[in-house]
Amino acid sequence: MPRAQKGAARRQSKVRWFKQAKGNRGSRSRAWRTVKQTVIRSGVYQTRDRKLVKRDYRALWITRISAACEARDYNYSRFIAGLKKANITLNRKMLSQIAIADPAAFDQLVELAKARMPITQKAAA
Repeated sequence: MPRAQKGAARRQSKVRWFKQAKGNRGSRSRAWRTVKQTVIRSGVYQTRDRKLVKRDYRALWITRISAACEARDYNYSRFIAGLKKANITLNRKMLSQIAIADPAAFDQLVELAKARMPITQKAAA
């Protein structure tokens, strides 16, 4: 009995791998062994970077809020603590949008936060 070979199925499988490697330079998109390594590694980068994108955006929002608070002679940590004590539940994305698009509303939020945070000896110094 002759040995069964994959035939068309093998070619179709390779075509799927090569499509994923499209856009790479040199043998990274042409040589079968290198293509497999490239596609596997790119999958690892994709998984890792889905988390990093979220982290980067949060850092951007915090930087924007901090800059807006500094322009009003207040600091970020006291601002966030004051909002929590005032039971204002806005996430950092929305706070940064308010700081950019509606400075008057952000001024009101800063005043609310200041009203809820009593000045301590360390803060006054």
